[in-house]
Amino acid sequence: MNTALRITAFTGGLAAAFGLALGVGHATGSGPAPKPATAHTAHAGPAAHDGHDGHDGHDGKADGGGEHLPGGLQVSERGYTLSVDNPFVTAGSPTDLRFRILGTDGKPLTAYQQQHEKELHLIVAPRDLSTFQHLHPTLTADGTWSAPTAVPAAGEYRVFADFTPAGQSEGLTLGADLHAAGDLRPAPLPETGRTVTVDGYTVTLGGDLTPGRSGRLTLSVSRDGKPVTDLQPYLGAYGHLVALRAGDLAYLHVHPDTSAPGPEIGFTTTAPSAGGYRLFLDFKHQDTVHTAAFTVTTEATVTTAAEHAEEAGAHQH
Repeated sequence: MNTALRITAFTGGLAAAFGLALGVGHATGSGPAPKPATAHTAHAGPAAHDGHDGHDGHDGKADGGGEHLPGGLQVSERGYTLSVDNPFVTAGSPTDLRFRILGTDGKPLTAYQQQHEKELHLIVAPRDLSTFQHLHPTLTADGTWSAPTAVPAAGEYRVFADFTPAGQSEGLTLGADLHAAGDLRPAPLPETGRTVTVDGYTVTLGGDLTPGRSGRLTLSVSRDGKPVTDLQPYLGAYGHLVALRAGDLAYLHVHPDTSAPGPEIGFTTTAPSAGGYRLFLDFKHQDTVHTAAFTVTTEATVTTAAEHAEEAGAHQH
């Protein structure tokens, strides 16, 4: 049966950053209007990677029930390894996060394909998904990436590197742990409703996130009670949505299936399993990037034998 998306009541302002005070950087410049993108989720297997220039992050592993393993759960995959120079940081203190992608020969990778206007996308989120940072590090000639950042609180964090090696059609999302020293105060997932407010903008979530089935999510942006119809392109689209699964931080990365500059941004995706998720929407307006965050919970679905047969036939084609 179809599952409804259950979202808990909104209890306060958003934390700053895919935790969205969800720490997110500001960007300037508008650029040309983006082309409509096929909806997909980065390296989340059938969960949502319906394209992303051909990469799905599959490695023959299963995420229960025959599903492929979502991205970000492994530090090494297909011979590539995410190596963080210093995984120990101090909460609240600026740090230069430096890392390398080691290739199949053990040497730092220096050539990448550009995806969504960047050669590599870096996400930093704590285990409790209270904050979120979407960073775009710089690459040196020796294969070292670096990104200035600061984690807001003590705890265990996950670093996600989303990239495609040059000459390959399939990309990867690798994940590694980051440890922040300080006064640790664990907290449950932030509670939100279907409408959240960030930086004076109101963002409303529509649609359902359904385990194992493709579904459409819409996020509508308004300001001062009026729809925003002049969103600016950000990373080649009018909206950029990331989802993290609570518990293991499985990484989903979706892109819009609409080309209008607002107020509604549509995404098509599938959750890899039942459970809690944090959705982080980046959108750009008046030369500033804003991030809105939602907490959603999905329930298990019941799939009939006929539906299994239909899905199997679709995969064969």
